[in-house]
Amino acid sequence: MDTLSYCEYAGRERILDQRQGYGGSKRSRYDPMHMSQPPSKRIHGSQNVSYDRNSLPAGWLDCPPYGDAINFIIPSKVPLGESFNDKIVTDKRYSPQQAILQQRRLGRELGLVIDLTNTDRYYRESDWTRQGIGYVKIRCAGRDSVPDAESVKKFIQEVTRFSSQHAHSKKYVLVHCTHGHNRTGYMIVQFLMRSESISLTEAINRFFKARPPGIYKQDYIDHLCSFFGEQLPRTFVCPQTPEWKRSPDRDDDVASGLQDNDFQASQMTNVSGKGDTKNAVGAGEMANVMIPSEMTIDDMLGETVPSNKVESMRQFCNEVLKLNSMERRFPGSHPVSLSRKNLQLLREQYYYTSWKADGTRYMLLITRDGCYLIDRNFMFRRIYLRFPCGNANNEGAAGNTHNNTLLDGEMVIDTDPITHRQERRYLVYDLIAINGNSLEPFSSRWKSIEKEVIKPRNTERSTLFKSSNPYYRYDLEPFRVRRKEFYPLSDVPMLLEKFIPRLSHPSDGLIFQPWDDQYVARTHLGLLKWKYPQMNSVDFLLEVGNNNRPMLCLYNRGRKELMDGMRVAFRDPSVDILSLSGKIIECSWDPKENVWVFMRMRPDKSTPNEFSTYKKVKRSIEDNVTEEDAEQCGWQNEGGTMSQLDAAAGIET
Repeated sequence: MDTLSYCEYAGRERILDQRQGYGGSKRSRYDPMHMSQPPSKRIHGSQNVSYDRNSLPAGWLDCPPYGDAINFIIPSKVPLGESFNDKIVTDKRYSPQQAILQQRRLGRELGLVIDLTNTDRYYRESDWTRQGIGYVKIRCAGRDSVPDAESVKKFIQEVTRFSSQHAHSKKYVLVHCTHGHNRTGYMIVQFLMRSESISLTEAINRFFKARPPGIYKQDYIDHLCSFFGEQLPRTFVCPQTPEWKRSPDRDDDVASGLQDNDFQASQMTNVSGKGDTKNAVGAGEMANVMIPSEMTIDDMLGETVPSNKVESMRQFCNEVLKLNSMERRFPGSHPVSLSRKNLQLLREQYYYTSWKADGTRYMLLITRDGCYLIDRNFMFRRIYLRFPCGNANNEGAAGNTHNNTLLDGEMVIDTDPITHRQERRYLVYDLIAINGNSLEPFSSRWKSIEKEVIKPRNTERSTLFKSSNPYYRYDLEPFRVRRKEFYPLSDVPMLLEKFIPRLSHPSDGLIFQPWDDQYVARTHLGLLKWKYPQMNSVDFLLEVGNNNRPMLCLYNRGRKELMDGMRVAFRDPSVDILSLSGKIIECSWDPKENVWVFMRMRPDKSTPNEFSTYKKVKRSIEDNVTEEDAEQCGWQNEGGTMSQLDAAAGIET
């Protein structure tokens, strides 16, 4: 068995099954649009479904009790407590106590048990805890339901925490669902993909070798492929359901579903013993309905990251920007408002300009272990993207990828004006470090974005698109990645008059970037932003005082300070002011009414602007730098063509 790969084993088992007459419908190769079929409406046997809490799970007796360790994780079927003993012959029993002793004989001391079943009937938690073994319950429905994101998140956190706390104790984690294959395998593969730099094929194969036949439900395999954006080799065949799990007399999914879900069982059996199977099946069918939702720039993307890993990544970002390694503030460069005082910089230095997208600011850290969005709170969320290196040869999934590359950019949502189809896009406007090495000046950094980051992705994507068996699916990534274009100052009139009105995402002004500057962390006095007068804004902390009076606060050297005398108007009657108390709100200035006007809440920010920033914005508002002023700041002769601008805007020409 050890010499066979997952694909070889599955293929051999399928041939044997066909020869022996088991047949069954063929499982299709990975299809990203494949969805689980709803549970069958036919329940074998009597309509009066009974429920015995001490009934054995279907196929449990002949299912092997456990597999080999994968690092420090042991996959297992569910151990059954003493209440099941009268239904199990002695040599088939597998209780919590026996699981502990059997692993101990193999030199594996258990330190934690993670229970993925959807019921509490199999054993008592104290069967583990009285032996000094930790116990964590993560309810996963099983059957045709892949573990949800919250369950996966909790599993990763628990295993990661155990690993860090017992790094030198050589203790093991026993993970079980009912039979220790599909839910257990899915979770272990998710952990392997996050903790090691391996392909999905390798992760699935490692679980197969440790616990044959591995994951045998096509839905689980499909979901892993879709989630990680990978396609398995053409030789991959999902294994047939193991012989010990098959039953000729009943629908095994329904039977095992009854036994591994207290809630479902109680719904299907009422006091009289007659179950409302119609309603139960309807709930299962509804679980497969996918309702599309409108994208917003405030959507939470990616997955949370363990705190110990966040600290190490913060340290890297701070060090590459030559900041204190323990700094907790967002290190990204911030522009200052264009005023008549700093307008002269555009004539004294070499500047390029770009549109100011009204999106969400993120830095993006690329490592071999994954990619991480970094928000304004200096928090990290893991996402799944692929960034091959520019010098990588065609080595497939094992080829060279970026490691410790740090980008800066903004997330926007492009909307087709005709079809209203939305697409999320990350616009990269700076490259702070590439594979751990800092770059300067901006002219070199900006050119390297295309050469070292975007072009290798596009080249590989084009190659994979032509392949009948791609090792990676770029089309399954959560968003597109593109370099943001910059133009000579002489193109400012064209940007304002033709380019910005044709953009497929909102823009609130212009950015003026010094062409020869190094990357400046936090406030960069030479990096200028100009906003349309009606969109010049300040981010305040809103507090609601006595008599529901809204009060505006700013930070003054890091401390909250109430801005006495400032008024704020909420002109949208549907806004719930009380719900905004304690939140950061963006406000624009109305000079006629001499009042700040609420624009929107800023969930991406946890602190208001500093008072010094407020003064610069207020000065910019009072200076009233108009579109005409912005257009007149251009002094270079050469400009981009309209077709080049259209391409940057995402407009077909």
